[in-house]
Amino acid sequence: MSHESTLAERRLLRLWRLIRDGLPSPGRYRRYIVSVAPFLIGIWALTVFYIVAAPVSYKSAMTLILPGSGAGGSINLASIGQAMSQTSSAFSSPTLSPTENYKRLLGADLTLQRGAERLEDGSDALPKPTIKLVDQTNLIMVSITGSTPDQARERLEALRHAFLNLLDRLREDEAVKREAADLLRLDELEQKLQQAQLRVLQFQGETGLATLDQFNQRLGRVDALQISEEQLLRDAGRENARLERLASLLGLSEAQARHAQLLKADPLFQSLLKSYADVSTQWTQARATLGDRHLRMTELGAERDKLRSALVERGRALTELSLRALNDFVDLAVNGSRERLMDEWMSSAGVSAGAGAALESVREQIHRSSRETDRLVREAARLSDLMREQQVAEAVFSSALARLDTNKSDPFASYPLVQTFEPPSLPDRPASPSVKLALAGAIVASMMIIMGFLLLWLRQPIIQLLLPKK
Repeated sequence: MSHESTLAERRLLRLWRLIRDGLPSPGRYRRYIVSVAPFLIGIWALTVFYIVAAPVSYKSAMTLILPGSGAGGSINLASIGQAMSQTSSAFSSPTLSPTENYKRLLGADLTLQRGAERLEDGSDALPKPTIKLVDQTNLIMVSITGSTPDQARERLEALRHAFLNLLDRLREDEAVKREAADLLRLDELEQKLQQAQLRVLQFQGETGLATLDQFNQRLGRVDALQISEEQLLRDAGRENARLERLASLLGLSEAQARHAQLLKADPLFQSLLKSYADVSTQWTQARATLGDRHLRMTELGAERDKLRSALVERGRALTELSLRALNDFVDLAVNGSRERLMDEWMSSAGVSAGAGAALESVREQIHRSSRETDRLVREAARLSDLMREQQVAEAVFSSALARLDTNKSDPFASYPLVQTFEPPSLPDRPASPSVKLALAGAIVASMMIIMGFLLLWLRQPIIQLLLPKK
């Protein structure tokens, strides 16, 4: 305790010596007062003059807010394409701030001039507003002064309308320029689409190939012809086998069969053959009841021989067969069972000939189609490319046309929407002159002057205290 009390006594003694040695002599107080008084009088005189003579002004304030969300839309066009319109938030860019842009627009000379024109008070421009951006928010705080509360509010209201009108004009100008550029681009796309359509039509007119379905139908026709060829081959083989079997039963060679077919096809020969068959039948029936020397038998025999001679003569004129071969054929033709076999052979021969002719026709069509296949493949490939180009041009044009309309759905893409969070206020007290602020400034200035003179009075003891003792 004694040690602490000793330290306290030493400190008090040192302070007393500092004050004693630093204070001026009583005769010098008047001189210091005379030196300090003008400064203090000047400060307080200026303060009083500011409070009394400064013009009174009022400050009106408002708060604007910018919504931060974006908008988007999408249109799907069936079998054509898709049009999408996406508006990102104005605050998504780390380098650009719409609030800073709007701060500059609020203080722009053009905005202030338009506000003065709206106010119609004879001034060329509104006074510079005070604009404050609140960090981490989308708020813009704006204030402006006026000589009266109503004037301050009217000025701020005029500034707000001028600012919003300027934004509307900028949005309209942007929309007009964008639409002009989009229409120019749309004209280019329409020309490309028309050129693509013209190329398709010209190619279709030159080649006769209108669609890829037509190409597939032609290929399918070739496949159908090949299937028909296989079927006709089977039919012809079956009929040829049947012909060979009937020819074997009839005992005819291939040449005889052809001659028989020729005779069967001759109407005169067939008429004579029918008459000969009828007379032969009558002769056979009469022979069963009459004798060989009977007059009826003689007449029928003479008529039969005459018809047989006519048949042989007609047959030799058609086939150049020998007399014996023709007689054998006549006997064969009038034989009932063998005649049925001959009819079957003739019918089968006709079917076989028809199948052969059809087979040749089908093979000719297949050969002709096969020659055209390579050309059709090249034409189909070219048509596919041209139609793809046309479809792409249609999709791009349709998407651009739809996008031209969807882009108009959000006019706030470049210049975000501004809402008035707090309308211009009507001030209830002057913003200046501020008595409290003036008095506080005068007091602080007076204290600093007094402190300065105190430092002058105590400079010697302070210097001695700071200098090292010898």
